[in-house]
Amino acid sequence: EFIEQQTQRENLFTVTAFAEKFYQDYLWENEEGKAIGLSYFRERGFTDDVIRRFNLGFAPDKWDGLVTAAEAAGHQQELLEKTGLIIVQENKKYDRFRGRVIFPIHNLTGRVVAFGARILKTDPKSPKYLNSPETEIYYKSKNLYGIAQARKSIAAFDSCYLVEGYTDVVSMHQAGIENVVA
Repeated sequence: EFIEQQTQRENLFTVTAFAEKFYQDYLWENEEGKAIGLSYFRERGFTDDVIRRFNLGFAPDKWDGLVTAAEAAGHQQELLEKTGLIIVQENKKYDRFRGRVIFPIHNLTGRVVAFGARILKTDPKSPKYLNSPETEIYYKSKNLYGIAQARKSIAAFDSCYLVEGYTDVVSMHQAGIENVVA
């Protein structure tokens, strides 16, 4: 049972790592990603270095951009659903984070456990921010955004600043203050 449970967790980490790379690649290599996502991050004043350090990305504004790519790469629908990356209703499956900038959430060791996403267009029917639901690898109350990037600095300064959100953490890092999490 323990081995089966560990295998399941590893499979979830594999799927979230795939999604992180998918979103990053879409940000840097796709015209929509560059025009919308990358321009948003740059308008916020983020340098390419800090965008890459936090593995920021962009989700295509399609119902099935990630699910199609993930299944083509051999990832199972069940695992995509268990990580909260897709939603399945009445035999229809669709991406949770369509048309949003993506903030991967890493655990202390740097593995992707979840995602936060911000919509950029005005849509009264959609929430401004969407976050991954709790899963076998992600417990919101036990994870801090930016902890993997801040770990060494927190130890060096023996202190940590707690801020409200994703962009606050990224902005502080860019300003040279790296012992900060949200």
